[in-house]
Amino acid sequence: MRAPDRITIELVSSATDDVRTLLAELDQLLMVEYRPEQRHGLAVDAIFKPNIRFFLARLNGMAVGCGGVMLFADFAEIKRMYVRDGARGHGVAQALLARIEEETRDAGPVLLRLETGIRQTAALRFYQRAGFEVRGPFGAYATMAPQAIATSVFLQKRLGSPDPRSEGG
Repeated sequence: MRAPDRITIELVSSATDDVRTLLAELDQLLMVEYRPEQRHGLAVDAIFKPNIRFFLARLNGMAVGCGGVMLFADFAEIKRMYVRDGARGHGVAQALLARIEEETRDAGPVLLRLETGIRQTAALRFYQRAGFEVRGPFGAYATMAPQAIATSVFLQKRLGSPDPRSEGG
């Protein structure tokens, strides 16, 4: 009998080799599907700023995914979320999203938003199963030229408040 998969999600404060490798894989996939002006991912160096929390996911000790959340005053945005094909179906994306949602709730915003592409059908299904709904462009996307967001899909999820037991109730 095989041991159950062990998923760990760790907060990373700098671009490790694992992070750089995963983001390079993500960029390669997106490069095939979208023109340069339609790719809105943060550069590696832009990820490690005070208002961003970035996570590395490991499956049985191997780095297989990453993702972060950029915190604003009134909402948070998922950035650069990616799980390798071979690790899909093991709960890695769910664990990453749960950690991102927890981090967002702890920071205060109750709206979690993201931008993804129309060709990212697995991601769209995943986020919609997780309770995200389609919405219009937000933040900086709302001021972009129409051709820059022509292949974008914008999603949003309202997060519940933190566990009331943790607030002395």
